[in-house]
Amino acid sequence: MTVIRGIDNVLFTVGDLDAAVEFYAERLGLPVAFRRDESGVALFRLGDETPGLLVRRTGEEPRNVTGPRLWLEVADARATADELTEAGVTLLAEPFPVAMGWTVEIADPWGNVLGFTDYTEKA
Repeated sequence: MTVIRGIDNVLFTVGDLDAAVEFYAERLGLPVAFRRDESGVALFRLGDETPGLLVRRTGEEPRNVTGPRLWLEVADARATADELTEAGVTLLAEPFPVAMGWTVEIADPWGNVLGFTDYTEKA
């Protein structure tokens, strides 16, 4: 069984990354932890460590799912995907690479999206 290490990030989709950075950083005062224009994402710190607020440009969505997501940190997202599949859970898509590792997402019966992400490629 996969061990949940804690909440990784909460993900919001946005229509414009520049406008999102201006809103969250300049208007709300959230520090930018990182921004990756090539991936269409930016992470804002919520306190001293994770979880953070991750925003992703909607044009970068790998799946046709929008809205907030709860991402949980695991040791190996691809292994977790296998475990979820074996347990009869439908993946929204195959595991996909993110800035520091891999993520796989599922939806609960009500459409709430949960992501399981790892940091296997942490620099």
